[in-house]
Amino acid sequence: MNNTRQLVNLALIGFMGTGKSSVGRLVAEQLHFDYVDTDELIQSRTSRTITDIFDTDGEAAFRKLEQQLVAELAARKRTVISTGGGLPADPVNLTSLKTHALVVCLWASPEKIWERVRNQTHRPLLRDPNPQSKIRELLAAREPFYRQADVLINTDLRSAREVAQQIVHQFKFAQSGQ
Repeated sequence: MNNTRQLVNLALIGFMGTGKSSVGRLVAEQLHFDYVDTDELIQSRTSRTITDIFDTDGEAAFRKLEQQLVAELAARKRTVISTGGGLPADPVNLTSLKTHALVVCLWASPEKIWERVRNQTHRPLLRDPNPQSKIRELLAAREPFYRQADVLINTDLRSAREVAQQIVHQFKFAQSGQ
């Protein structure tokens, strides 16, 4: 890790269903940080669902909204940022996050992800004839970006609380090295 970075925030990246939202809230609570979910923020600002944005404007328009939001978040301090699953696939977003945040990737197997998200209706990328195959395909495409995180944590066999404690420890350790 680069010692010139100012780690004033913590960013959680990773595929849908890996626990970013639930773990992010716990981490924010433990660190006494604000919590921001990029998908929730985009929905509240546009007064539209992500599914609606994808259906009406396309994925590219949604990714542009993400990029604008990530640039804005660079001004925040003491914030846990939970990102949408595809957000780090844009190198601009990953570079921006790394200027101010410890980037932690939560990882899970395709089987565990499917188990966690199969009953959720708000996932536009899962409206596919073979959602399990789509999960594998997207995970493979995004893995090179996810692997650029400062820390990777597998969430398959850990509770959200265990993962949160590990992240808090990693964040404090990274800050102590500055």
